[in-house]
Parts: sequence; structure tokens; C-alpha cells
Amino acid sequence: MTNKILTLLKRNHALVIKSVGEFETFKAKGMTFNCRAYEVCGLGHVSVMQAKGFFGLMKMDTLIVAPEDKDLPLLSYDRIYAMGNDTLIIELYDTMGEKKVNLSSVVEVKEKYAHLPERFAKGEEQSHWYDDIRLPETTSKKGKKANSEDFDAYALDYVRAYLKLEADDCDRAEKIARTEIYASGLISQGGPATDVFKKEFGEEKTGNIIRKVLFGTK
Repeated sequence: MTNKILTLLKRNHALVIKSVGEFETFKAKGMTFNCRAYEVCGLGHVSVMQAKGFFGLMKMDTLIVAPEDKDLPLLSYDRIYAMGNDTLIIELYDTMGEKKVNLSSVVEVKEKYAHLPERFAKGEEQSHWYDDIRLPETTSKKGKKANSEDFDAYALDYVRAYLKLEADDCDRAEKIARTEIYASGLISQGGPATDVFKKEFGEEKTGNIIRKVLFGTK
């Protein structure tokens, strides 16, 4: 699915591969991680992290769009396949300036797929330090293999709507600085993948993975 999302990006942007150095392949907590990063001309930094482990019983795909040239929110796509379950998570984070982007088209996509099984029942979702900047247009679903095709369609429609959003050009340095606030928060206050990396590698190396590979702020 990450390759299909990259294909959407390629329709209107040139993708230039960026070096991720030692983080192209690494292992942590029984999983093997493979990472790629791109400069998406006219948009910003895009990263892909794919992980496999436990004899192929668990697979995780992550794709992050960290805008640098357009004042869009940061987009994080996660897909987790484990023990016959399929989990889709697409999050938007407010790294925008004072003028906010109209996200109504994303909301329409979210409503179109409202019938798909939710990841959490109402009131079950836990609170996190980043809730204040995570936008309500965020979505998460959880189902079985039978739901995968619909999850794929949802993800592509969602990202397609995101890429069509009308956003102003922005100061690149200021935009990266706002993304760095979120990246620094993950390193200092934690997140699902960040916590795994910190236990395996320590804070400094984890910081390099987050900043250089995933968000492109370094």
C-alpha cells in the first residue's frame, strides 16, 4: 500500500531519493525495519518504514508526509497486520501556521467509509500528550483480512483528498521548525514506535531515526 501512495505522489511531484545511512535496515524487538526517504519536490519530506517479524505473523507499514513547501498538516499513515487482524491508522497533525487548511474534503472521505469497523469503541481510546495537535480528521479502523480491500480503498481516497487540499506556500525553515516540535515531543515524551526504539538504541540514536529518517528535520 505504501507503494500505491507513493504512486499518488508521483502524479504531481518529482520524488528524489534521500540517503538514510545506517537506518536503511535495522532490527529492534524481533522486527526487521527497512526505511526509505524522499524529497517530494513542491511538497516536502516523505518517509517509508516497513517492518516484519515473528515469522511473518506481524507486518507494519508507515508512511509520513512532512510538508515543507506547502502549509499542510503532517500526515502519518500506519498499517499493522498481526494475527489475522488488519489495522489502519491515518493521523493528521497541526504543523500549520495561523491560516488553517479547509479539511472538508477529507471529512467527506471519512464519512464515506464510516461503515468500516472502528479501531476503538466510543470512550476506549487512550489519551496521549500529542492529542492537542492531532486533528479530529484523524481516522483509525481495525478489522480482519476480509476488510483489507476496503481499508486499501479508504487509505487511497483519504490521501488523494489530502494531496488535493489547497494550501499556501510557506517558509521552509519555519515549517520544518514546527514539525521539529512534534518530533522532539515524540523523542522526549514517547510514542508507540519511539518507545520501542528508545529501549533498543537509547535516546540519541532514536532521535536520529525520528529526525533524519521519518520527519526530515535534521
